[in-house]
Amino acid sequence: MLNEIAQDAQERMGKSLEALATNLRKIRTGRAHPSILETVHVNYYGSAVPLSQVANISVEDGRTLSISPWESNLVPDIEKAIMKSDLGLNPSTAGAVIRVPMPALTEETRKGYIRQARQEAENGRVSIRNVRRDANGDIKDLLKEKEITEDDARRGEDQIQKLTDKFIAEVDQLLQDKEADLMEI
Repeated sequence: MLNEIAQDAQERMGKSLEALATNLRKIRTGRAHPSILETVHVNYYGSAVPLSQVANISVEDGRTLSISPWESNLVPDIEKAIMKSDLGLNPSTAGAVIRVPMPALTEETRKGYIRQARQEAENGRVSIRNVRRDANGDIKDLLKEKEITEDDARRGEDQIQKLTDKFIAEVDQLLQDKEADLMEI
């Protein structure tokens, strides 16, 4: 019973960590990386489709992304989708290739992105703590129903706490890496 609760908690904490990593990837740094455009959806024959499914996204140089649509009639739609996204990017078209230059980050925008990254990390910590609370609640329910002993309950709660500490340390590491990435000029 306790192992199942711990396994479930570990899976849910892992999902929280993955969600945080995805959210941190959306915060752009000064360097070009295709994952910046993951959230952009293009209108493709009446349905919103992720940009990566209708075009090839590559890094041209350190500050420029190159987008090659698979169908040339999608060029204006892709341009519109990038401009509508709240990424602050201005694409330029040269024939069938769309180039997206990454503007250099000012000190003020860097600090804003760091604040955003810290908020995302805090949200990740909160979701991990919520998983801990749920797991500890399940352990207490088992104890109330006399399915486990108090020693087993304490052991289970200690195991859940160790998991929580491990995942929160990983959140802190992700945040530290992202801050270092943002402060790099």
